[in-house]
Order: sequence, then C-alpha cells, then structure tokens
Amino acid sequence: MQKPAITQAPINEVIAKRWSPRAFDASKVVSHEQLIALLEAAHWAPSCFGDEPWRFIVWNKSIDESAWQQAFDCLAPSNQTWVKHAPLLILVCANNLFGHNQTPNRWGQYDTGAAAENLCLQASSMGLAAHQMGGFNSDLAREKFAIPAQYTPMSMLAVGYEGDANSLPDDLKARELAERKRKPLGELFFEGAWDKPIKA
Repeated sequence: MQKPAITQAPINEVIAKRWSPRAFDASKVVSHEQLIALLEAAHWAPSCFGDEPWRFIVWNKSIDESAWQQAFDCLAPSNQTWVKHAPLLILVCANNLFGHNQTPNRWGQYDTGAAAENLCLQASSMGLAAHQMGGFNSDLAREKFAIPAQYTPMSMLAVGYEGDANSLPDDLKARELAERKRKPLGELFFEGAWDKPIKA
C-alpha cells in the first residue's frame, strides 16, 4: 500500500514514501544482507564528536525464534497484536556518556534518533517497512538483555515486508487505511522568533 506524504514542496521520494505500517507479511523474511544494509545506514548517521552513542540489539525470528520471543515479550500488549508477524525486532539504545571521556552526553539520545531514522529510510528505499515503538517495558528489556546502566533503551523497531491491512483487527485496520496527516508547517516551524510561523 502506498501512502506518500502530501507536501507543500517536493521532497525526496524515499522520505515521502516512508510510513509506519502495522501489517507485516509473516511469510517473508529479511535476509542477512538486507539487515546489514539497514545497520550500515544507521551506522553512518551524524553524532556529536563522532561518538556514535547508539547501540542496536537485533532479533531475527527466522534464525532464533526463542530470542525474538524474549524481545517480543517486552512489548506492550497493544503492540504485540500486530508485531507478531514482523520478522525482525530491533532495540535501539542511547549511551548517556561520551565514549572518549565518560562525561554526560546530552546529545546521545538526539544522535541515536538520527541513526534510527536512517535505518527507517533505508528500509523504505529497499521496499521494507519499519515501525518504531515506544510501547515496551524498558526495565524488562534491560534485565533480559543485560543492558548496562549507562545506556537508555529508547525504542523498539519492527521491520519486515508490508502485509495486508485486512489481517489486522478492525480498529488497527482503520488506522492503517486512514489518510496520513501532519499539523500545518506554521505550528511547528518558526521564523526569527518563537511562535512566529514560517511562511509556506
């Protein structure tokens, strides 16, 4: 299903086509080569001091279903409803300390978000779908996967091939088929001063 962004000015096709579906095709796996391409895209995101504060843990259902299930168990029940068909789960974590001097890195989470978005755009460019989720138990994930205290679990990603929206429960199907919307540019982007809308 194509749901390109409706924009006031042309934008790159990969960005326009990226969206977050919930319906995944359980019959299609993501190859190791595809996974490495996704991780390389994240790898080359910008970061303060080139510190690369992100750490990703990947679970591939077709290779180790038991480990994938452990990650799945960390998700909120509302996400488990649709994530069950996604072949890949990825946990994105941000380092709270700079690697070069172990002082607080207040940009670590910002930079980690850039890496995650790079992965999502790469997925879109490859005909894959990626859906980021905040609905997961970060404490449980930390315990299950021995995540060090200096790293903050930020999001879980479901990655795979888009499936049929009709496979979703009715409430999720309606959201899947709904038109994509964004707030007007002037509510979010200002010119010269706070709350002074940019002219579009």
